[in-house]
Amino acid sequence: MIYNKFLKYFFVVFLSFLGFSCNQNNTPDEKEPETKTPVTIANVSHEQLEESIELSATSVFQVKDNVKSNLNGYVNAHIKLGDYVKQSDLLFTLKTKEATALENDSLKNKFGFSGINKVFSPIEGIVTTLNKQTGDYAQEGDDLAVIAKQSSLVFILEVPFELRKYVKTGILCNILLSDNDVIKGIIASEMPTVDAASQTQSFVVKPSSFSNIPENLIVKIKIVKSIKPKAQTLLKDAVLSNETQTEWWVMKLINDSMAVKVPVIKGIESGDKVEIIEPEFNASDRIIITGNYGLSDTAKISINK
Repeated sequence: MIYNKFLKYFFVVFLSFLGFSCNQNNTPDEKEPETKTPVTIANVSHEQLEESIELSATSVFQVKDNVKSNLNGYVNAHIKLGDYVKQSDLLFTLKTKEATALENDSLKNKFGFSGINKVFSPIEGIVTTLNKQTGDYAQEGDDLAVIAKQSSLVFILEVPFELRKYVKTGILCNILLSDNDVIKGIIASEMPTVDAASQTQSFVVKPSSFSNIPENLIVKIKIVKSIKPKAQTLLKDAVLSNETQTEWWVMKLINDSMAVKVPVIKGIESGDKVEIIEPEFNASDRIIITGNYGLSDTAKISINK
């Protein structure tokens, strides 16, 4: 009898301990901290915005003069390739075979024939080609050199036909050299034909300066397509799009911890700025510029100062 009571007591104690353990295990978990995406923000601004196109062009000298030999004889060159010469500068001295044979001055005086001719530069410019060197023999009419008139340098701009409406004679442009130098230019004229293969039309661009620009240099011609004097702008990084780039939006803060998706209509782009046509934001509206990629609507955020 006593033994049965002991078993009952032990069983009650065991069940009580088991229940206490279960209650301990069923205590609610601690709440995990809420995840927030760190972002940086900016405001809209209103400024002049330009949309432009950049097209390739090549430098050429429009005026070149071929310097020719005026007799048969040996050449003595007084110039080097790349020299800058003025009009009427001495370029070559030509000496006939007969004059070379008559080296004795008394014989020259007796026959009254020197057999020496001088060739002078017809224009001011740069020696771009030197066909004969000192000691060479030239026939009458042979090309001795080519002088390019430096002030005749222009750029030939190739414009796809669909863009020709932005390229008009008389408009100003910027010439972007490969060394990052920028020269002002003007569209001087246009060619009346279109290349059959590339469907491009050639335009002549005249630079404002000519110093140190070689022939056959490939540059970029920057032409303004449109100007918005007071556009509503944001940094490009603030504007997101779908994969097909048919929808655009920004993430706007509604408070210090939440951002919402706001669809926008884009306008022109220039540099790192993009025009926002709609909606019209307030100057105080805060737009996310970093950390916005992949954010969902009503996303939780934290602002990086």
